[in-house]
Amino acid sequence: MNNEREDVKKFILRKLVRKRMWLHKHTSIHNLPKGLPEFLRSGKEVKKAIEELLKKGLLLSKPTNYGLEISLNIREKAKIERLIESN
Repeated sequence: MNNEREDVKKFILRKLVRKRMWLHKHTSIHNLPKGLPEFLRSGKEVKKAIEELLKKGLLLSKPTNYGLEISLNIREKAKIERLIESN
């Protein structure tokens, strides 16, 4: 279960890095699980993975009147890149 969560974290971070979602460029929290297999998307692993990434400070959140927006924390760029590169 925890290994799946680590895979989900890496998927989310890779996706945001690929789309260059740093600092003031953000996306809806509902877009993060898109592209994951259905069995991972429907579970609570995605929600828990996002919460852990926010808690660690790797992701930044921006509340808006239409929902929560997410971006990568530029101050943690080196750490994010190390996580993505690790197997």
